[in-house]
Amino acid sequence: MAFVRIQHLTKRYGQHRAVLNDFSLDVAANEFVGVMGPSGAGKSTLLNIIATLTKPTSGTVHVGDQPVTQWGDAKSAAFRRTQLGLIVQTFNLIPELTVADNLALPLTMLPPRPKDLAERVAQVADQFGLEPLLTQYPHQLSGGQQQRVAAARAIITRPRLILADEPTGSLDSHAATTFLQHLDWLHRRAQTTILMVTHDAFTASFCDRIVFIKDGQFFAEVTRHGDREAFFERIIDMAATIGGGRRQDATFNQD
Repeated sequence: MAFVRIQHLTKRYGQHRAVLNDFSLDVAANEFVGVMGPSGAGKSTLLNIIATLTKPTSGTVHVGDQPVTQWGDAKSAAFRRTQLGLIVQTFNLIPELTVADNLALPLTMLPPRPKDLAERVAQVADQFGLEPLLTQYPHQLSGGQQQRVAAARAIITRPRLILADEPTGSLDSHAATTFLQHLDWLHRRAQTTILMVTHDAFTASFCDRIVFIKDGQFFAEVTRHGDREAFFERIIDMAATIGGGRRQDATFNQD
């Protein structure tokens, strides 16, 4: 049974062409799904609707048995605080707060504030290798370190669902690989459902399944069977089909 069920989703802005056009998708519990497609295909709009940040023109999204697209602002905000983890390219760390305080911030907004707040900060810091950085401020961190803080902050509330929008877009290859290994740990060990938008085939190769969107509609999907390198090659081939040409510089690097 689907954990995230997207049915006939359409999003229009004014009289312009639909960004999403009758799009449907099921995501199983604990599945790691990537979303790929050309620029303007509707990928980020899809995540924003699931996150209750944007209302669809028509169609519905259910997370579990919850009709999230039918909620008002207050219930949507509570959903984002308690059940959803958001990871975006811009990190959105609070510059005046230490790493420890940035991690703790989502927990301070929960009603009631958890009694084990310090223990949960220590736990996610350990998972993401952040213990030496807890007293530092965002401006003292590298891009990869900031992204790890953002990811740890996103999961500290123990969300049922993580939405990631181009999370490796500003990272170098080593930092991106480390970050993706942490996401993979969350998926396989913490049994978290993840939906990730990416343009990068290497990033996508960490997923279980890749859904391709073109012109706001479902175009194709590729499911992982066997090793990541073979999956990477299949993703590259499909991306070439949907985007108009195989990238000559695409390489698979396991470091």
